[in-house]
Amino acid sequence: MRVLIQLRPSPDVVAAVADPDVTATTADVADGLPGVVLDASFTPVAVPRPVPAAGGDPLSLNQVLTFSLAPDDASVIVRGEISDDEVSTRLTLLPALRNDVVGVFADPVIESNLTCGGDAPVGDWHDVERLLHVTELHAEGLDGAGVALAILDTGINAAHVTRRLGRDLVLDKERSWNPDGVTGRPGEFPVNHGTMCAFDTLIAAPRATLIDVPVLLSQRPGGSALDGLLSDAVAAFSHLRTVLAGQPVESRSLVVSNSWGSFSPRWDFPVGHPGNYSDNPAHPFNLIVASLEQAGADVLFAAGNCGRECKDGRCAYPDRPITGANSHTGVLSIGGVDTRGERVGYSSQGPGRLTLRKPDICFYTHFSGSKAFGDGEPDSGTSAACPVAAGLVAAIRTRWPSSRLSPAQLRALLRRTADDRSDVGFDYDYGYGVADTAGVLASLRRRSKADR
Repeated sequence: MRVLIQLRPSPDVVAAVADPDVTATTADVADGLPGVVLDASFTPVAVPRPVPAAGGDPLSLNQVLTFSLAPDDASVIVRGEISDDEVSTRLTLLPALRNDVVGVFADPVIESNLTCGGDAPVGDWHDVERLLHVTELHAEGLDGAGVALAILDTGINAAHVTRRLGRDLVLDKERSWNPDGVTGRPGEFPVNHGTMCAFDTLIAAPRATLIDVPVLLSQRPGGSALDGLLSDAVAAFSHLRTVLAGQPVESRSLVVSNSWGSFSPRWDFPVGHPGNYSDNPAHPFNLIVASLEQAGADVLFAAGNCGRECKDGRCAYPDRPITGANSHTGVLSIGGVDTRGERVGYSSQGPGRLTLRKPDICFYTHFSGSKAFGDGEPDSGTSAACPVAAGLVAAIRTRWPSSRLSPAQLRALLRRTADDRSDVGFDYDYGYGVADTAGVLASLRRRSKADR
């Protein structure tokens, strides 16, 4: 079983791992752990320590936290493998034998959210433009210019996106990032799932600056070209924290689109186990997601394609399939509707595992757009809905950086203005409803007048 091992080495080692200008190795952090085959190819990652308000519970998702990367506070993640028949023994022995071992956590397989449906596209991306009021957005200067938009997926083929859009895209090659062992240049990956996601973000935000992060290309024994390991997402989010910290505070904006998730408990520890990911706010990835959001990033995750009417064949959770970070209180969890506004049958329903009220909101999917999978194939799944949403968020950030409108305030704005599809204001099919760009723009205009 592949695992993440959280260590607290000496402060000077923590400082080296946290320093973006230093490349620390697994050997620098750990000289060997009993019964663990350490993965020397994985670059250690610093995990910030959550610091709650006085008297609070550090593991409560409703707690106001700050996150410290100070050498005396932070810890370090390395990756390794434990024999399946020794998992229970090693999980007990490691903390007992080494006082620097904080915990051992699941490193589940993460997979892209492809649709199980074979239906033809419903409308095309120009319909999505109309529904998102893109002309009105751009008339107000909200087109994504200067906004960093990270696509964590299978990599982007920039030439294909340019041909389909009929205009050039902006790609930041310097701030793009590959997991250890993944080769390929930013914007030059084969046309696949990540290319679809990149195209869909640019419907609303054509001038956003894309950051290419191919986390789903990291290979494991028996893996496919469309899955990776959560440990690589941990490293990717650590990189994005450096990207965000390098921006001026007054104009800080980073949108992170994640069209992937964990489909099966077979890769995870059981619920209630301290190493569990699906239901555990203390898992290092869930902590690092929270720290990035608090620093000013807008983090979006697809709700997944485990809807009861048309469930993806990989869905192995018997209930509550919106798991882990996809259900985090600090992210926007995106469900899917077609261009007629009807929920698509594969869009996962709540409640979520970390936060009950998930998904947050629905965006458009199952339309003819990127043609990344062929001329007759739609951009589908919550995999398409998530980057469509990320594009709208990036457009808003053009003139509303996080210093002016925090990620939490923007999430609240999108939920409050959504076109409600229930009688109670929230339901587990649509969340708070379908995105309403006109309502968002009206609210921003009122807020702008009040700020004068």
